Amino acid sequence: MANSILYLGDTHLHDAAAYLAGLMHGWGWAFDYVPSHEPTPVTMFDTRRELVIVSDYPASRMDVAAQRKLIGQVADGAGLIMIGGWESFHGLGGDWDGTIVGDALPVVIASDDDRMNCDQPVFVRKIAEHPALAALPWDSRSPVIGGFNRISPKTDANVLLEAQRFAARCDGDEFTFTPLDRHPLLVVGGFGGGRTAALATDVAPHWVGPLVDWGVPRVAAQAPHANGIEVGGDYATFLRQLLSWVGRL
Repeated sequence: MANSILYLGDTHLHDAAAYLAGLMHGWGWAFDYVPSHEPTPVTMFDTRRELVIVSDYPASRMDVAAQRKLIGQVADGAGLIMIGGWESFHGLGGDWDGTIVGDALPVVIASDDDRMNCDQPVFVRKIAEHPALAALPWDSRSPVIGGFNRISPKTDANVLLEAQRFAARCDGDEFTFTPLDRHPLLVVGGFGGGRTAALATDVAPHWVGPLVDWGVPRVAAQAPHANGIEVGGDYATFLRQLLSWVGRL
């Protein structure tokens, strides 16, 4: 019997996928998982899904028939979220631009390399109120990430978070931070009767950066057949609220 959540990508359960898989298992959420190197059989959508998570999962692993079934379920009320990474959006081998799934997201995906690998501070800035962001210290303890995909929101979508890049340097005993550009980081929208979201950064190393340790108390978790994880409490709350909103869980 298939579960109502389908999680695709993040390499495998002994790698980056251990983070989100561990949290979902700890929340009592049952899910089916497909690692990044395996294709998604069209039969995965023979059972109704409430939420489909695509993260570091190449478009080449999902044929047109499976994509049509996925989007048919989203149109009927299921949730769809794409999470950033080297094999998300366009990335380096993601190649979701021009696909059925990519076109259903609330963002326009670039047709060339959209990766922003950042070696200087990138702060997450909240720019709108939303249930996915509620009761978290976005302003008083702004989290930091290590990279993201460049995405463009569609006209009917809502941008909730931005990535604010800074140039940092040390002048004597003090560090100075010069604001650079800002980019959409979390965009939400809809497709038919379903909710959609695009989170342009990753939720596991390396792009997640210090965001993975955001907040206390610490949360430890481990999904079956996966590595154990330990993360920040606000990071875990943010992901739970975001996924709950997208999938109406």
